[in-house]
Amino acid sequence: MDQQSSKKVVLITGASRGIGAETAILLGKRGFRVVVNYASSRERADKVVEEIRNYGGEAMAIQADVRNPEEVHRMVEKVLSVWGSIDSMVNNASMSFVQKSFLEMTWEEFSQKLNDEMISAFTVTKSVLPSMIKKQYGRIVHVASGLAKTPAPGMIAHGSAKASLVQFAKYVAQEVGEHGITVNVISPGLVDTEASSDQPQAFRDTIASLTPMKRIASAEDIAKAIAMYADDDCQFITGAYIPVNGGIDMN
Repeated sequence: MDQQSSKKVVLITGASRGIGAETAILLGKRGFRVVVNYASSRERADKVVEEIRNYGGEAMAIQADVRNPEEVHRMVEKVLSVWGSIDSMVNNASMSFVQKSFLEMTWEEFSQKLNDEMISAFTVTKSVLPSMIKKQYGRIVHVASGLAKTPAPGMIAHGSAKASLVQFAKYVAQEVGEHGITVNVISPGLVDTEASSDQPQAFRDTIASLTPMKRIASAEDIAKAIAMYADDDCQFITGAYIPVNGGIDMN
C-alpha cells in the first residue's frame, strides 16, 4: 500500500471552532486526512481546512447537523466515496442546554439536552462503525465533561446528558472491541474557549487556583488528549473515561 492510500481518515464533529478545530489542526499536522464537520459555520470550517492544507495536510469541510440521521449518512457516504474509509471519529459537537436548577427546570428543557446529546452520539457512531468493522480497525473518541461525574449548580441537564454519553461509550466499547475498535471518553474540565468566554474572570481565577497545575485548560490541552486516543498511542485502552482537568478532580 502506498503512503497516500495508507493515510488514516478522521471525522471530527463540531470542528469549526474550539476543541474540535484544535483537534482537527493537530491531527492534520500528524498526517491524518481530516473531515471538518460543522453545522452552520462554513466560513470557520473553511479556515480550519485552509490551515491544515497550509501545513501540507489534507482536509475537507462537510456540513451536517449530527442530530439528523439523513445528513449524517450523507456526510459519511461522501467521506467514504472520496477517501475510502473512516479510521477515527471524534464526537465533539456541542449541544445547547438550559442552565437552571432542577426545581426551575421543565421536562422539555431537560430532555432536549439529553435527546440532542444522545441522538448525535448514537447516529454518528452507528454510521461510522460499518466501515471500521469492515477494516477491523477503528478509534472512536467521545468528548464529555467533568460535570458527568461532579455536579455543579445549574448544570443538571448538561451533566446528566454527558453522564449518559459516558455509559453509552462503555457499552459500545464492549460490543465492538473484537473488531479492533476502541471507544474512549475524554472529559475536560473548564477550558479556555469561546464557549466559556462568558464565565466571569473571578470564577476562572478560582478554578485555576484550585487546580494543582494552577491554570485552566487550553483547547490544545484537550486536543492532545483526544489525539492519543484517536491514533494508536493507546491501542489497548477501551471503555476508558479520561479526565483532562489539570488534577482539580482526580477520579
